[in-house]
Amino acid sequence: MKIVKHSGDVVEFEREKLKKSLMKSGASKIVVEDILNKIGKEIYEGISTKQIYKRAFSLLKKEANSHAARYNLRAALQLLGPAGFFFEKYIARLFAAEDYVTVTNLILKGKCVSHEIDVLAKKGNVIVMIECKFHSSREAASDVKIPLYVLSRFNDLKDKQHVIFSLKDTVSKCWIATNNRFTSEAIDFAKCTGLNLLSWDYPKDNNLKTKNDIDCLYPVTCLTTLSIAEKDKLLILDVLLVKELVNNSDKLEKIGLSSNRVKNVLKEARELSKCI
Repeated sequence: MKIVKHSGDVVEFEREKLKKSLMKSGASKIVVEDILNKIGKEIYEGISTKQIYKRAFSLLKKEANSHAARYNLRAALQLLGPAGFFFEKYIARLFAAEDYVTVTNLILKGKCVSHEIDVLAKKGNVIVMIECKFHSSREAASDVKIPLYVLSRFNDLKDKQHVIFSLKDTVSKCWIATNNRFTSEAIDFAKCTGLNLLSWDYPKDNNLKTKNDIDCLYPVTCLTTLSIAEKDKLLILDVLLVKELVNNSDKLEKIGLSSNRVKNVLKEARELSKCI
């Protein structure tokens, strides 16, 4: 059976690939098999992956909001745009979860020019600069021009002392984070030059997908019990992670939710905060 990807490419439908993504939602094997059987009866030659995703999402939501929320992760990351400001704050939260102290949007003076850095993170004696590249289109990828450009900025900053976490800090490592993917050429260049990359699927065992599954670092944009406008209000209140809602129901009241809706959102939030 041929299906059409977001990019327009025509590929074979892979049942096992869909099964793997459904299992990561936290749904049981019985539920996943039932969904696979239902979708298997409904797909047709030329159906889009978007239509398959929407149907799978709908079936998961009937089972549990939290299952649908986990399955919705990639789309949820795209809701941290369109400018990417909230994506930068989200990346800072991911590093903070790994015991880094972080600051965002700081201007540092290099040897040649000044640079606005998206995120700076410190653990021990190591200070990392993190440049975030947000793509509003799912198919967009960060090519080799991105690490080329970021490396030149890092080289302009790394040998100077800066006022960041103390009066005499030096930046010793550089990361580039994106909500989508890096091209193979960008990855090769990063490996060769010592840059660190973080994307939807890279590195293989420590990417945005696995960080969420392991540490439950889901953005509030995952929640299926909130509207897009309500999610935006939470982001403006600096509530980035689902975890941050569990013990802060006042934030939900602040954006105008009724007591019943607060209970529903908190139920989903608590389920999402239980790592699978």
